[in-house]
Amino acid sequence: MEGVGPDRGKATCGSWIRQPEKANLVALGKLERNDPSSTSLIQIFSFDPKTTALPSAPLATHELEASEGHPLTIAAHPGGDDIVFSASYGGCKILELYGRESNLKLIARKPPLLQDIGPQQCLAFSGDGSRLAASGLDGRLRIFKWPSLQVMLDDPAECSSYRDLDFSLDSELLASTSTDGSARIWRAEDGIPLATLARGPDERIELCRFSRDGARPFLFCTVQKGDKALTGVWNIGSWDRIGHKRLLGKPASAMSISSDGTYLALGGRDGDICVVELKKMEICHWSKRLHSGTSISLLEFCPTERVLLSASSERGASVTKLNVPAEWKVSDRLARLAIKAVIA
Repeated sequence: MEGVGPDRGKATCGSWIRQPEKANLVALGKLERNDPSSTSLIQIFSFDPKTTALPSAPLATHELEASEGHPLTIAAHPGGDDIVFSASYGGCKILELYGRESNLKLIARKPPLLQDIGPQQCLAFSGDGSRLAASGLDGRLRIFKWPSLQVMLDDPAECSSYRDLDFSLDSELLASTSTDGSARIWRAEDGIPLATLARGPDERIELCRFSRDGARPFLFCTVQKGDKALTGVWNIGSWDRIGHKRLLGKPASAMSISSDGTYLALGGRDGDICVVELKKMEICHWSKRLHSGTSISLLEFCPTERVLLSASSERGASVTKLNVPAEWKVSDRLARLAIKAVIA
C-alpha cells in the first residue's frame, strides 16, 4: 500500500486509465488543502505493478478554474484516451490524453452538452466505450452516445438524487440506484426503463455492479435492511432476487468488481475494505482501517492486476495489493469489448 502525493492535497475521486501492455495510469481529483478556496487539480500518475505504488510526482496536471469548484467524480474511457470529470460548481469537462508517459499532455474540452448539465454525482462508461451515463445532483439521468454526445436519454428528476450507476458486460443495460433506496434497469440504446428491482418496505438498495465473468448473468447490490448491511444478488432477465449475504457487515460507501468478474470489493463508511470471491461468495481479503474513521469515496480494481485503488477525503488515495491468487481469466466477450473500445 502506498499513499499518493500528500504534499499536493487529498484525493477525493479517481479512476484507473487502461493502457496497452498493462501500463495502466491513474487519474485523481484532488484538493491541494482541505479548504474549499484552495486549488483543485486533476492529476495523472503512472503505476508500477512490481512495487504496487504510485509516485509522488504526477505525469500531467490539469488545474480547475476557481468557478468550477472541486472535482466530484471521474470516469475514464475504456480506450484510454479520454477522461471525463464533473466539478461541484459546473458541469462536466473532457480531458484528452496525448503523448506517452515521458511527455504526457492533457487537452481540455468543454462540450456544451456536458458543460451545461450541472454537477454530476456519478459518471460511467459502457464496456465497449460507446455510451456515457451521467446522474446529476438534481435527480436527472442522462445517457450520451460516445464520442458524438448525442443524447440517448434525458430522464427528468424522479428522485432526489442518484447514488450509483453501472453498465452490464455487453453494454446493453444500465443499472441505477437512488438516494430514496430504489433501483432501476434501463435499456442503454434508447433509455427505455425495463424494470424496478423489488425490495422490502424496510430495505434500501444503495450500490450496484453487474457480473463480469461472461458466464453468470447477475446484478450485485448492497442493501440496507434496517440496521443490517447485506449484499443481494439479482438474476439478469427475470430480475428476481436470488438471495443475499452479510459480507462487509456494515454500511458500504463504495463497490467495485474486477474486470474478469472474479472478485467484488466493498468499502465501508468507516474506512474498512473487504474483497469477496464471487464463486464462493466468501471474503478472501480484509484491509481494516485502511482509511480509518473516514468514508471511502473511491474503490476500483486495477484493469489488469490484483490491486485496488481507494480514496477518502481525509486519508487521500491508496493502492492496495490483494492477498488473492494472481490468476487472471478475461472472458471472450470482455476481450472483444476491450478491442472495440480501443478501435473506437
